[in-house]
Amino acid sequence: MFVSAIIAAGGRGQRFGGAVPKQMLSVGGQSVLERSVALFLAHPQIDELVIALPAEFVAEPPPYLRATSKPLRIVTGGDRRQDSVLNAFQAVSAEAELIVIHDAARPFASPGLISRTIAAAAESGAALAALPARDTVKLATGELVPFVRETIPRDAVYLAQTPQVFSRRVLRDALALGESGADATDEAALAERAGHPVRLVDGEQTNIKITTPEDLPVMDAILKGRNHAGADVRVGTGYDLHRLVEGRPLILGGVTVPFERGALGHSDADVVCHSVTDAILGGAALGDIGRHFPDNDPQWKDANSVELLRRAVAIVNEAGFVVGNVDVTVVLERPKIKGYVESMRQVIADAVGVPIECVGIKGKTNEGVDAVGRGEAVAAHASALLRRV
Repeated sequence: MFVSAIIAAGGRGQRFGGAVPKQMLSVGGQSVLERSVALFLAHPQIDELVIALPAEFVAEPPPYLRATSKPLRIVTGGDRRQDSVLNAFQAVSAEAELIVIHDAARPFASPGLISRTIAAAAESGAALAALPARDTVKLATGELVPFVRETIPRDAVYLAQTPQVFSRRVLRDALALGESGADATDEAALAERAGHPVRLVDGEQTNIKITTPEDLPVMDAILKGRNHAGADVRVGTGYDLHRLVEGRPLILGGVTVPFERGALGHSDADVVCHSVTDAILGGAALGDIGRHFPDNDPQWKDANSVELLRRAVAIVNEAGFVVGNVDVTVVLERPKIKGYVESMRQVIADAVGVPIECVGIKGKTNEGVDAVGRGEAVAAHASALLRRV
């Protein structure tokens, strides 16, 4: 499923004040916008990004919006949020089936929250992250001096966040309603008015939006809290080995390498993807490939191991981790893989959600020692660095 992400960064932060738009302010040495963009560039389910920026930043965008690991387009924001989103929607790829909309001013959404909201929208057509109200909710009346008009049952009250995810059809209907004159503070409201049900997904307390200067110290505190936990950096290792037999393709890192024999296994027996999958799952202490994709389950028969790797990345994202880099050593007597390494690196980078420069793959022989050295098997060792976000 092709998923596009729209980052709404076209506002000028009038409630915030100041000469610099709030999304360009620095938190922990990185701009709020850069943090939000990096979150979606790293997410394995996101295929492209469209960023709506104030006009003055479109001609000379910040460096982190150039030469990105995924396709990224920049459009000019409009007077209202919904106008910015409309401009971005018109730049989304035609193959996009789901479209994620996220406020640039919410840099601390977790990968797991993005994954959950995408999954809910895939089932229901529209979904948004939201927090149930914790306090008693009062509806006020009066212009100059407010008085309580009534008390609303808080069980029915949710505070909307982003991401908000829509099928292409639902978002098209919602934005068309906006073009006809309807005004709303988010796309979910327009979708509701267009007659589409919108599903609620549990949001996150730390997924705050910078709105006033008082929000900056809160963001700093959230960031310091994460850093105080040692940034929760994890390292995982993985290993896989398969016998080489005639009549099977030799698939390594999602690339078919021409050879008279291939690896024998329940799936496509891709030792590169399997070792990386184990390294990623192990780094997050979430078991191994056999636990999540057992070889006695018919649904994984001849499975594409790149897809299994993508699923493993989604699992660790759900647990609050993103992958920083991976490194793989392929142990194989023949054939030589030098000519296929760059293609493998790109496939793994795309599956894991990192730039290609964060993927290392090397080929080694076993110097004629044991089954691998005799050319009877292929093996791979992998390591992966994860960090909690």
